[in-house]
Amino acid sequence: MKAVIDRFEGDYAILVIGEEERQINVLRSLLPKEAKEGHWLSLDIVGGEPHNIVIDEHETDQVKKRIADKMAALRRGPETG
Repeated sequence: MKAVIDRFEGDYAILVIGEEERQINVLRSLLPKEAKEGHWLSLDIVGGEPHNIVIDEHETDQVKKRIADKMAALRRGPETG
């Protein structure tokens, strides 16, 4: 399953999962050391606990590109015809 790191609060990372944007708290120590806010993760939930957490570089890069494209379009303003 995929999740995004929304924010860090103390020793916890707040992850947002799925279309319903369910939030779960995960101990920061369970994440890869290089994990940052905005990183997309691939993980398994077993018995209600996250396992096999890895950064999904491809998804993270695609989302960053989509956001950059939208920001560029907003800066250009409405197109006139």
